[in-house]
Amino acid sequence: MDNEIILEYEISPDDFTRAGEASSDVKSKLKQIGVSPEAVRKVSIAMYEGEINMVIHANGGKITVSITPEKITIILADVGPGIPDVDLAMKAGYSTAPDTIRSLGFGAGMGLPNMKKYSDEMKIETEIGVGTTITMVVNL
Repeated sequence: MDNEIILEYEISPDDFTRAGEASSDVKSKLKQIGVSPEAVRKVSIAMYEGEINMVIHANGGKITVSITPEKITIILADVGPGIPDVDLAMKAGYSTAPDTIRSLGFGAGMGLPNMKKYSDEMKIETEIGVGTTITMVVNL
């Protein structure tokens, strides 16, 4: 792999039947091009958590994945309500998911903590009423 590969995905809000399709697609493409199993695992988990958050909280959005020989960069951009308190949202177990979402098995409050845990770098840019962009990097 000499150059950059760009993958883009539109994420639909409240569509739990398709939630996880983008991260599954990236996982299979990374395996096809020979990315290490550990890096594939990290990207898959971090991206899945972000994708689910976009479905639950953020009115969907767009995920852009950039793959280079050095790193994989995942940008999750949404037009959701924004995150009022990022520090609080980063606490394991904290969730704003309603009971209807929790009854589906989501909303345990581990999304952002897991995204941070499984990425080598993570940056959150959020503006109330405008949306949130999360950039995660997994080094290869």
